[in-house]
Amino acid sequence: MRRLGAGAIVAIALSSVLALCLILSTVVAVVSPANEETAAIRPQPAVAAESATPSSNTEARSPAVGQPPTVETRTVTATESIPFEAKAVDDPSLAAGTTEVRTAGVAGVKTLTYEITLTNGVQTGKKLLAEVITTAPTTEVTAHGTKALSPCDPNYTGACVPIASDVDCAGGTGNGPAYVKGPVKVVGSDIYDLDNDNDDIGCE
Repeated sequence: MRRLGAGAIVAIALSSVLALCLILSTVVAVVSPANEETAAIRPQPAVAAESATPSSNTEARSPAVGQPPTVETRTVTATESIPFEAKAVDDPSLAAGTTEVRTAGVAGVKTLTYEITLTNGVQTGKKLLAEVITTAPTTEVTAHGTKALSPCDPNYTGACVPIASDVDCAGGTGNGPAYVKGPVKVVGSDIYDLDNDNDDIGCE
C-alpha cells in the first residue's frame, strides 16, 4: 500500500470543505406565516338587579312585656352582745370608804333569727323571728365598806389608846400630844413605848 504525500492530504481536505459548503448553500428555509384566529368575545347582557319591594301590610312588633320580679326569702342568724349589769352592796366588814369587787361582770350573748326578703337579689324586707339568750350575762357585784374607823389604836386593848403622832401615859412625864389612862394591854406592837417593864401591860 502506497502512502499519500502531504500535498495529497491537504488537497483532499480542501475538497471536503468545499463540498460541505455547497451542501449548506442548497438548504433553503421556507417559513409560512401562521394565521392567527381571534376569538370573538360576545358581551354578556347586563342583568338587572331585582329590588325587593317591601310589603305594605308589614305589622309593627309589639313591645316586650317586662319579666315579673324574682322574690325569695331566706332565714339568717346573727349574734349580739348583752351588756352586764352592775350591783353595789354594803359590807360592814370593810372599812368605810373602801370598795372591793366581789364578782366580775361578764357580757352575755344572744342569738337572733331573721327572715329576710330579696327582690331581684336586693334585700327589701327583714323580720325578726326569734331571739334566744345563748349565754346569760354575769352581774358585777362591788362591795362598799361601811365599818366606821376606830379612833383607838388596834395594838392596845383595855383602854382606848388614841391614834396620834405620840401617846404617853396620863399623869406621867411624857409630853404627848395625846395621853391614855391605864392600864392598857399590849396585843400588837408597843409603838408608843407604854410598857416600860415589858410585861405586856402599859401605864400601870
